[in-house]
Amino acid sequence: MELKVYNSMTQQKEVFEPKTPGKVGMYVCGVTAYDLSHLGHARAAVSFDILYRYLQHLGYEVTYVRNFTDVDDKIIRRANELGENPLSLSDRYCQEYLVDMADLQCLPPTHQPRVSDHMEQIKDMITQTCSFAVDKSPNYGQLSGQKLEHNRAGERVAVDSRKRNPADFALWKAAKPGEPSWDSPWGPGRPGWHIECSAMSAHYLTFKFDIHGGGIDLIFPHHENEIAQSCAACQESSVGYWMHNGHVTNNNEKMSKSLGNFFTIRQITERYHPLALRHFLISAHYRSPLNYTVLQLESSSDAVFYIYQTLLDCEVALSSAQEGSLKDEIEKKGGKVASITKSAEDCISKLRSEFQTRMSDDLNTSPILTGAFQDALKFINRFFELVEENVLLTQFLVDNFQKKQPKKQQLSMFQSLVEVEREVKDVLGILGLLPPGTYSEVLEQLKEKALKRAGLVEDDVLRLIEERATARKNKEFSKSDQIRADLTTKGIALMDIGKETIWRPCVPVEPEPEAPPAEKEQKAATTAATGEEQKA
Repeated sequence: MELKVYNSMTQQKEVFEPKTPGKVGMYVCGVTAYDLSHLGHARAAVSFDILYRYLQHLGYEVTYVRNFTDVDDKIIRRANELGENPLSLSDRYCQEYLVDMADLQCLPPTHQPRVSDHMEQIKDMITQTCSFAVDKSPNYGQLSGQKLEHNRAGERVAVDSRKRNPADFALWKAAKPGEPSWDSPWGPGRPGWHIECSAMSAHYLTFKFDIHGGGIDLIFPHHENEIAQSCAACQESSVGYWMHNGHVTNNNEKMSKSLGNFFTIRQITERYHPLALRHFLISAHYRSPLNYTVLQLESSSDAVFYIYQTLLDCEVALSSAQEGSLKDEIEKKGGKVASITKSAEDCISKLRSEFQTRMSDDLNTSPILTGAFQDALKFINRFFELVEENVLLTQFLVDNFQKKQPKKQQLSMFQSLVEVEREVKDVLGILGLLPPGTYSEVLEQLKEKALKRAGLVEDDVLRLIEERATARKNKEFSKSDQIRADLTTKGIALMDIGKETIWRPCVPVEPEPEAPPAEKEQKAATTAATGEEQKA
């Protein structure tokens, strides 16, 4: 299928065609490193990480550049507040950002340039653009649709009375006492905000490259000014596709540091697994606003637990089957051991088709983890349901197939599971949702996070499971039900499997509001009357 992406420049979806066949150059604006990164930064990183992964999946050789702004007014102000060297402070937060990206399983870009390391490239570009003026740029506003008079003078860069036009923006800022500075033909100073991305994208990708990305708030003035100064430096400068991710909102208001209504990535991952956060971030189309709610994060956490539990059960079952009497047959066949079942073929075909269709349509990740993907998980779990009391597939394969079914059918069922599992893992890999460790490890981590949110330790849960078992033995069913309900409100679900009770995280369920006294009396009277009727 042809990949179509939404181009902010033309405001429509276009078939993606790189400038050089088989190769893609992509530049994404990174963070200004003066604090821990927030949920909005996470969304931008995950959105373009998925694009990076999918382009690689399609066979492209991708050069992915994501910058760090480590020289900036905000960095200097924060450093002065803390009594720290600005470059030292920004370096510290660059490293913290990389830790967050690793937690979210964002692949490292090909290059991660910093402004402080590219002063020569920036000064060279300024030399080429010194004669540039915004009011003499005939195409200014082509990306944003903004009129020249709407350019926000003072945005990130102080208004300067030396400007020929208030809408002009600084390419080089004169040094002030105590601020980091570099020598230049225009005196000691540092670059303005917009010039850095033009210089670094040209350095790593040339003036002509395929994709320029960033948050939607960067369209104006940042990306508009990038276009203007890049074209001033090189008339043939061009970007094939401008791509922008939507805001993360909090109570439907843009989440940002400047508004003070943001959550840092670290604040979220202290309570929720990073993979649950990644799942949440791709639960809406990357261009749509994404509203932060605790319920959404709880739902994502529950969804990833179900995915990894299913895959763990499948992995254990297949491994055990290969250790049983099927082992010789599998080894004899070497690789694919048999044809898969028709239901497995249909399951794989639907999942593959739906995944390709959605991803080719401007990376529409939001419906991918529902629909055919869920059907594939159900296909795997259906084997566990075939046996009374949810006996594991291992037992099903070893105790049933080998005694009651022909060897060919056993191998076909085995191969079906292998290939459905592989397709599920392929989808998760491209979405960056395959855990870095074992399924068991990530499931334990998800449980630890759930206990933390519930304000419990595992011994508390085990004690309550024992109390519930005693209550049930004594036929105190209202007490046993209450223990289970109380835990459910805290996001802990009890599951009775045979004679054993286990627990797993769940989406917390709000307790039912207590009925008013009059309603209680009416309910009691109705119950009593019903009881009399039954006796009669």
